[in-house]
Amino acid sequence: MLNTLDVNFHGKRHTDFDLARVLKAQAQGFDKPITAYLCGVSIKARTGIGVVFGHKRKDQYGRFGDGHLIRTSDVIKAEREGRFWVLTTVNSRYVIAAFQRGNGRVSLRQFLRLSRSQHHLSPHLLQ
Repeated sequence: MLNTLDVNFHGKRHTDFDLARVLKAQAQGFDKPITAYLCGVSIKARTGIGVVFGHKRKDQYGRFGDGHLIRTSDVIKAEREGRFWVLTTVNSRYVIAAFQRGNGRVSLRQFLRLSRSQHHLSPHLLQ
């Protein structure tokens, strides 16, 4: 595996630390297939928000392209696998390569605390 990462920047600067963490996460290997790797992650209203890299559903129109901001669907569970946290949604698994500075780890702890007692997902249709 090469230690290179092809990234198109779209207005957000990424630190060498973030990009190095993405490479380490890709090299680790996981129990189940991974959909994408995220940097600058925080969890808000049961969804993960961060900058995406290596998304399996990246298309020719730029959706899910490297360096784009992404909002996941509702997170069902968050668990640690090796050195990284993995967010599982209904159809996807996202590796958190790096948390948002100052708020990311706090949002994960809040999610873990609240998800132990509450399992209310967002409705499929909003009125």
